[in-house]
Amino acid sequence: MSPDADAIAACVFSTFEQLPQKRRPRPRSDGAREWVPLAGIVLVKDGQLACVSLGTGMKCLPSSKLPLANGNILHDWHAEVLALRSFNRFLLDECHLLSTLPYPSSQYIRQRPPIERTETELQPFTFREDVEIHMYCSEAPCGDASMELIMQAQDDATPWTSPLSVVTGTSDVDRTGQGEEPLAVLRGRSHFGHLGAVRCKPSRPDAPITLSKSCTDKLALTQATSVLSSLTSLLVSPRNAYLKSLVLPDSQLVPSACERAFSGSGRMSGVTQDIEKTWRGGYAWRGFEVRGTQREFAWSKRSVGVAEKAMASNISAVWTPSWQETLIGGVLQGRKQFDPRGASRICRRSLWKSVLEIVGLVGMPALVDAVRKANYGEVKGEALLDARKLVKEDMRREALKGWVRNIGDDGFGIEQEG
Repeated sequence: MSPDADAIAACVFSTFEQLPQKRRPRPRSDGAREWVPLAGIVLVKDGQLACVSLGTGMKCLPSSKLPLANGNILHDWHAEVLALRSFNRFLLDECHLLSTLPYPSSQYIRQRPPIERTETELQPFTFREDVEIHMYCSEAPCGDASMELIMQAQDDATPWTSPLSVVTGTSDVDRTGQGEEPLAVLRGRSHFGHLGAVRCKPSRPDAPITLSKSCTDKLALTQATSVLSSLTSLLVSPRNAYLKSLVLPDSQLVPSACERAFSGSGRMSGVTQDIEKTWRGGYAWRGFEVRGTQREFAWSKRSVGVAEKAMASNISAVWTPSWQETLIGGVLQGRKQFDPRGASRICRRSLWKSVLEIVGLVGMPALVDAVRKANYGEVKGEALLDARKLVKEDMRREALKGWVRNIGDDGFGIEQEG
């Protein structure tokens, strides 16, 4: 039986409380208190709960800066995204450990013998079958699952009057191979009455445009693609890598909004069994349950309180059992944004480096060929990722219509660094 929602929240809270003070919201000289969203991944095995990754944060990189990122700057440091990216780094660290003398075991993943591997599911690792994956978020994920809460919080609930097509981009090529289609993009808090839509990250109307999709949309996609990133999915099978539940505070859970945003009876209804039958490589539709908890995060906006002049923190904390970081602006605190020395362990460049190290240890020629490419974009275009790409295309065409790709940071390489 899965643990109750309160236990999952408590597990993430207790992990956050172990962070040093410098990674938490700070007191301000004017008496204001900072608040920050928190998200964490909890693994459950044999009835035991363990938080294995967490993140705090609420900002993202403007689209205009993506070509300057060079793989070193995070595109999105909302708490949910940080928790998922650090979870993927945790898994890569486990894979590295399993591939290194004296080859210890892991509670959560195992090596797959050759008899388990197929042409469409070549990964050398998989989650153990008795492991459950749960996620806690201290705020309703931005985007469609939070629109009713945003409307309720407005003194003036009139949506921004900016045009619907404030940004344009292109969708993925569809299954028929037709060309890319221009699409309109909804900015985070515009057009409140337009529900069930894909949205970019929220920001002020006058803020630089971002094409980072909302956390609601990214979490909805994981119900088909799993919680694994593209590069991690080259090493770990997605077969058992799906969220069992998403836990939100009762104050942030609007059942009708979550049903609309995530469930098979809402906007996911277009993902039919006939479509799912065409998926290969261990991919499937695995809808998670959204559950409420009465527990509140001590540094949520509600806990800090409006009367105490709550201010958003610009510090992001990232944690796994093996390492932790403090980030500002998508890079390590104390580094300038475009300084390569500011690269986080969960940025594109660092994750690619980790995968390269692991495939070198595993020694599977197909994987070595897949990741030893001239640039990051070539790795993402690798044929071994075709099964994942098909799932994403189906989801974006049938359920997450209006998804525009956030492009501009694929051309960097790392081979010259050895």
